Order: sequence, then C-alpha cells, then structure tokens
Amino acid sequence: MHLCCHSYFSLKYGVLSPDDLLCIAAQKNIQSLALTDINNTSGILDFFRLAQRYNVRPVAGIDFRNGVEQKFIGIAKSNEGFHELNKFLSEHLISGEKFSDIAPAFQQAWIVYPMLSAPQQLHENEFVGIKPNELFQLNFSEWKSKLHKLVALAPATFRNKTDFNSHRLLRAISYNTLLSKLPVSGQASADEIMYSPEELKCIYREYPQLIYNTEKLLEPCCIDFEFGKNKNKKYFLGSAKRDHHKLMSLCYEGLSYRYPNTDDTIIDRFEKEIQMIGELGFSSYFLINHDIVRYARSKNYFYVGRGSGANSMVAYLLRSTDVDPIDLDLYFERFINPQRTSPPDFDIDFSWNERDDVIDYIFNRSTFGKEHVALLATYSTFQRDAAIRELGKVFGLPKAEIDSFFENGNTKRDHISNLVLQYAQRIIDVPSHLSIHAGGILISEKPMTYYTALDNPPKGFPLTQFSMLEAEDVGLYKFDILSQRGLGKIKDAVAVIEKNRQVKVDIHDIKKFKEDEGVRQKLQQANLMGCFYVESPAMRMLLKKLRAKTYLDLVAASSIIRPGVAQSGMMREYILRFHEESRRTYIHPMMEELMRETFGVMVYQEDVIKVAHYFAGLTLTEADMLRRGMSGKYRGRAEFEKVKDAFFNGCRKKGHADKIAEEVWRQIESFAGYAFSKGHSASYAVESYQCMFLKTYFPLEYMVACVNNGGGFYAAEFYVHEARMCGGTIHAPDVNKSFYETSLYGKNIYAGFHLVHELEMLTVTNILKARAAEGQFISLADFMQRVEISLEQLRLLIRVNALRFTGRTKQQLLWDIHEIMGHDKKTNTEKQLFEAEHKHFVLPELHYSKIDDVWDEIELLGFPLCSPFDLIKQKTNVTEGIVIHTAAELSAYCGKIISIAGYFVTRKPTRTKHGQPMAFGTFLDSKGQWIDTTHFPDVVKQYPFRGRGCYRITGKVVQEFGFYSIDVISLYLLEYKTRYAVVEEDKVHVNE
Repeated sequence: MHLCCHSYFSLKYGVLSPDDLLCIAAQKNIQSLALTDINNTSGILDFFRLAQRYNVRPVAGIDFRNGVEQKFIGIAKSNEGFHELNKFLSEHLISGEKFSDIAPAFQQAWIVYPMLSAPQQLHENEFVGIKPNELFQLNFSEWKSKLHKLVALAPATFRNKTDFNSHRLLRAISYNTLLSKLPVSGQASADEIMYSPEELKCIYREYPQLIYNTEKLLEPCCIDFEFGKNKNKKYFLGSAKRDHHKLMSLCYEGLSYRYPNTDDTIIDRFEKEIQMIGELGFSSYFLINHDIVRYARSKNYFYVGRGSGANSMVAYLLRSTDVDPIDLDLYFERFINPQRTSPPDFDIDFSWNERDDVIDYIFNRSTFGKEHVALLATYSTFQRDAAIRELGKVFGLPKAEIDSFFENGNTKRDHISNLVLQYAQRIIDVPSHLSIHAGGILISEKPMTYYTALDNPPKGFPLTQFSMLEAEDVGLYKFDILSQRGLGKIKDAVAVIEKNRQVKVDIHDIKKFKEDEGVRQKLQQANLMGCFYVESPAMRMLLKKLRAKTYLDLVAASSIIRPGVAQSGMMREYILRFHEESRRTYIHPMMEELMRETFGVMVYQEDVIKVAHYFAGLTLTEADMLRRGMSGKYRGRAEFEKVKDAFFNGCRKKGHADKIAEEVWRQIESFAGYAFSKGHSASYAVESYQCMFLKTYFPLEYMVACVNNGGGFYAAEFYVHEARMCGGTIHAPDVNKSFYETSLYGKNIYAGFHLVHELEMLTVTNILKARAAEGQFISLADFMQRVEISLEQLRLLIRVNALRFTGRTKQQLLWDIHEIMGHDKKTNTEKQLFEAEHKHFVLPELHYSKIDDVWDEIELLGFPLCSPFDLIKQKTNVTEGIVIHTAAELSAYCGKIISIAGYFVTRKPTRTKHGQPMAFGTFLDSKGQWIDTTHFPDVVKQYPFRGRGCYRITGKVVQEFGFYSIDVISLYLLEYKTRYAVVEEDKVHVNE
C-alpha cells in the first residue's frame, strides 16, 4: 500500500525497474502498489502488464515536481483519472510552465500533498501525506486534528544502501557536478525503501488511521488498459462500412492501373486479402497509409513502402508500395492471417528533405485530431562506455584517467576506479532520457493521454513517454514515416537529367529496369557505386560471389547481407550451395519443401514463420510471436519462452528427432532477428534498380545528385571520384559557375558551395543574388563591390580557387584584396571604398606551388580534386612481394605475395569467433578501382590503420568465386608532400 514508488523512469533519480518494484512488493506480501514516477509515465504500461504475474494490484500515479521540489502526487482512480493526470502533465511539459502549489480540480484522481507545503483547505479528493520521518513533527502540527485527511506516505525508491549510492551518482550526473558537491536537497532520503504492510503498521502505530485512510484511498483505484486490443484510429470515414467501401473503391481503381490483364490468381488473392482486412478491422489502417502516400504524390514526393505490408496486394493496389506480391509469390501469412490482432508493419520512406512536411501533414490532418497523434519515443539508456565516462567525471577523475579505462591491458585500478567500474555496471541499461523513434507515429482512437503523458521534443510535435514495445503491448501500432537520402538522390537525378539532357525519365517503370540489359551488366559487375543498399564493400563482394544478374537475385542478397545471416555462417553456406549443387542437402524433407527456392537456407522472415507453422506445428500467431521474439525486443519475456517450449513440444508431437529440432531452432535463433521479410527486401531491391538504371544511363547526373544529397555509404569525395571515372571533369567551386549545390554543365561538374567548410549560407546567398541581378563577375574589384562579404569569407573563396576567372593566383588575389580596400577592413559594407581609384604596386616574387592548392582543397573541401597519389612524397623501396599498380592485376597473382599502393576509403572493424579484433579494408588503386583487404588480428595489432591517405599494402592475393582480395601482411601509411614544397615549374614570378 505504498502511495509513492519511483522506478528508473524517474529519470536520473530512480534505480529500480517496474519489474524490480513488483518483485519486491510480492516478496513483502504487498497487495496494492502505486507507481508514481517524477513527471513521467513511461513505466506505467509495463507496470500494469507485469503486475498480474506477481499478484499485485497496480495503481497509476504521477509525482508532480518542479525540479526536485515535490508539489503533489496524483493517483488515478480510473482510466479517466489517468487521462486527467496525463493531460495536466502534458500541458506543463509542452509549455514549460511550472506547477503551481495547488492541484487542479481533478474529477477522477486523488491528490496527496507533502505535509510541509499542503494548503490549509483541502477538497474531497485531496489528502496530506505523512512520511515516516515526519511522524514526530505531526505531534506538534495542526494536521493532528484532521486525521481523516492524512495518509501514510512512505516513498519507495531503493532496495538498499547500494541503490541509494547509485541514486546519488545519477543525481550528480543530472546536476553535472562532483559527487562531493551534490546538494542534500537534490537527492532522496536514504530511508525511501519499501516496507511490508506489517512494517508500515508498526511505523505508523501511533496513528493507525493513516494506514486505514491509505487503504481506503487505494481501494477504488482500478484501470483496465485492455492490453492487446487494437487502439489505433478505428474508422477513417466514421464507420466500418464506409471505410470498407472506400477501400474497395480505391482497390478497384488500382487493379486497372497495376494489372491491366487480371486473371484468377490475382482476383483470388485480392478477394482473400480484402475480406480478411475487413474482418480484422484494419480498413482504416490501410486508408490512413493511402492518405499519407496520396498527399506525398500530390506534392510530387518520392517514397518507398516496405515492411511486411509490402507483402500485401491491397498495399500494391493503393500504391503504398511498388512490390508486386504475385510476381514475387510473397507469403500472404507474413502480411496478415486470421489470428493476427495487430495490423501489418508499414514503413514508408521519404526523402530526407521532404519527410518533415509529410509528418506536419499527419499532425495537422483534421480527420485525425491533434490530441490523437503523437511521435513515438525510445529510451536512451546508459551503456558501459558512457556510464564509465559520466561516473568518472562525477568522481572527479581527470580525462586522461577516464580514457585509461578503455585502453587494452590497463588493469591497474585504485579504489575510486573500482567504484567507477562497479557502479557503471549497475546503471547499464538504466534510462537516461527520452529520445524520438526513427519514424514511429501513433494515431489513436481515444486521445493519446489515455495511455501516456506527452513530452515536447525538439521537432515541436508531441512525444509519447513510452516506446514501441509498450505501445504494441497496449494495442497502439505505429506508422513508420522514415527518411533516407536515396530517394532524394533519385528525385534530384531525374531533375538534373531533364535539365542537362532534356530527357524525362519515368522512374517508376520498374518492369523496364528489371529487363534492361545495361542494368543487368552493371549488376553482374557489381559496379554500383552510389546505388541504394548495394554499394557497400560487403554487398559488392556478395553480388560478385553470387553472380547476381536478376531482380530475384538482388532480393535474396538484400536479406542475406543482414548481420544475423552473415554471422551465423548461413550467408557463406548460401553462397556455397548456390555454386555447388551437391551441398544442397536438407535436414528434413519438409525443409526441402519449404525452402527449395533458397537451397535450404533461411533467408527471409517468412522462412521462420513457415518452419514454425508447418515443421513445428505452431499456430500462425505463435509463429509470428516467435519471429518477433527473435528480434531481441521480446526475447526473455515469459510469452516468448512459452512459444519456445511450444516449438520443441510441437516438433516432438510431429515425430522430429530432438537433434533435428535443436538444429532447426539454432538456425532460426541465429538469424531471425536480423532478416528482412521478402516484401521488405523486394522494396529495397526496387529502389536499388531505380538507382542502377540512373547510374547506367545517366552516370554524371546521378553522381551529382549523390553529392548533393550527402553521399551514401561513402563520403562525398568518393562520389566526386566516381563522377570522374564516369567521364566527368571536376572543377573547384567558381563564383561565376557554382551554386549552393554541386552543378553540371554538359560533362563539367562544378563543386557546390555547400562543400566548402566554414563558408556561410549568407555569403552564398549574397553571391547568388548579385550574380542573378547583374550577371557574372568580371574582376575581384567587381566582386567585392557587388557582394557584401567579410574578409575571412573572401579569403576562403580565394583559397578554394573560386575566383580563378580573374587569371590571378591565390597569392596575388590575397594581396589584391588589401590593395583594393586601401586598409585592413573586416567587411566591405561601405561601397564607396571600392569605387575609389586604387594605386598599383610592384609585387615581390610570390611563392606558389600546386601542392599548396591541393592542401587547400583538402582543408576546405575535405578532399583533393586531383589524384591523391600525386601527393605521395617519393616512391618507397618495396622489399617484399611483387609490385603491382592496379587492382586489375590481382587475378594474375592469385596465391602470391604482392605489394600495391592504395588510397584508404573505409574499414569495417569486427571480431573473430574468439573475440579478437580484425578488420576488412577498402582502398582505391591509382586508376580508381577497388582494392579489398582482410586484416587478421596479428596484422591489426602490428599494422593498424592510421587514418586517411595512401598506403603501401603488402599481402597474399586470395580469390573466392571470382572475388579477389588481399590478406594483408603489412600496411604502411605513405608520406605526403607538404605545403610550401616548391616544384621548380610551379614557381610564379610577378613583376607589375
């Protein structure tokens, strides 16, 4: 009967999970328990879901505080009371307004004031809480005469002294202060532990009425969240009938668009889906998705629909996805089945610069109602490294000593260091603050405050205080409105193509792209730099080994590349079975029947459902729970353990040997949490094909779009390099040619001002305005007269060679600035200075070197516009291996030791099965072709990567299924030429 319990969702205050609190309550035989976190309701849903397991009656409340100053505690009598409390808290969190001393007049909630700040006049639903340490003071208080208005307020925040210590450390982190300077007022009392009913009665033995009042206060409190019941917006058009008719109407329109020639297979699938969607009450869910993409199309926004919803023909007809479930024979039950209580997952990707407008549309859509829409939260929790750093600061350790915790082999620890490690372990996974889910939006039938208080995140839209897991538990299913740069690249490329080539590309003609021979060749060569999801070194390797040449090959590869499949060894097994028919063995005849298409290897999430349903005899609901549990989100829950038991029991009932069942379970367990549904992989493959088509026939336009959309897997430098490889001529920014973004004139690519570090947007705007108003600039003086610009910004433009149209060197232009200005002035706002006639001076000989230009480019653009190999100081004497110069030569030296120069692109650190660090490297050769390297633990230790630059790579050439790489033996960073390294022919002599 504790009225005030704090979980770790009292952020940087509490230390116990809701589960911990319930466990302690059950041990102490407590029948009713109120969770009242500080200005937070994150733990309430889990608290209620788990309470039944412990036979504890849960009560929901909120501890309303201004900072650490407690104003009052609100305890909900009912669902309406919880709604009242949430609405009140939300108003204050969103507005930032402090709580007043007096609570509002709640109709369905109790209010408990702290004794020292309670108002003299109390309403019927208001009480004063007396803490154990205030009982003596009560003897001399006027409240002693009003015992009917007093309750026992024994806050429960800790289990023991160790928990209290953790609490103090969290408070110090919150205050960003040393533990020794933590104010007493900023922390809880050490006696805030949970007492059994007998202990409480003993503590309050002189005032037994307080215990009685407390029991009576808790008695009527009852909330039913109806876990699992769908609470999404029930109707889109006001009734189920109207929704169903609208959905049917839209689908029939889509049938003529998607399937001009329908057949029985198409009609049967459609009728099966539409009937089940109606029976399960998911019509509004599909109509809301359709409404979102309809708005996107009206604004000419590109989007991709994916997730299990991509397995749906109805989604295909509504144009929510471009994946044809008939063409791919997508597994219907992954999308929906008669036993499913939750709608299918639907992820809709928008361009990174258009998504926010779509979100704004959803929140302001009058059909939904503002109180019914919220962003979904995630919990940012303390992880080991961050916990150590935060605690190190709290204990006052210097940075160097904190850094030493992460150095290998450093085991010397003093008492303080040991405390840091000890308590870091205790706060791992404790929530630190709320964050925003990558794209989750909830649209509920009732106002969102029936389930959670709402916070105010930086985006300005209300944010729930619970995560996706609690949302799904209570029956709120998210709409994923995500962003990616790939769509921005596609849209921009189409626009650049129309401008540069006067060609209109129908980017949605996916069938044409799948059958295009040029695209097929690009896929076979894995020459896919810049193409969505298929450009990484790992995917390039996989596609070459699989000799991928069709859409279905790419769909499979998109799922095989996922971590679970790769780490379990099943990716390699799939490759081997692809090449060697003799390896295509099946652990059981049914496995052959279920997974013949993928050679007996589980590739898609559907494979898990099929195996669980047909092989182990689980229901489709159990099979889907198994799939979800494997993701880690539900693993460890009692429900998941039951499904696991059901899997093995089902296998036994079907007569499968235990060894076979265990091996099938191992395969499911090893990858299911990371694999895609086939529809999801297919959605990715559609976007990949759009990119591949653009890259094949419009490479320069596409590379320019890549640069302007922040690149992709690689940094902008490598898309500029790829544009050069595709025949483009790369130019530094030019005040007469460049725009904010990188631009294309025929085959000439001018770097955009956006690439110049520290160049301000205001400067770019002023340049473009002046150029638009009066044409190109004719001299430095003309530029300075027409553009308002600071001296520092002007120097940046000169150093990046953006004023080369003048015919003057950078050094001359830097001198000319002061000659024109007449004196050192920060800005040129006083135009008359530049209209005056200026004197000419004879300049001394000025230093000039092309190497200086290159270093300016590296400093200001982040990369050189020339070949980085031109910067190598001198050739090194190679004492080991055959010297080769290009990656194309690797095939001639398979199995031999070679040495080659490579420009570092990226590396992927990983670990061996024994936990030792190793890495995979990616380099470019002097001709711009890929070099792939493997760095085993001894090499990583002896020859670590040393950042950007050119390296001398020595190693053994290896090959597997036509993919060549180097097992590195040694790796040396080559020395670059430095600034002011004057080459004789680069000298400039000026005498004017």
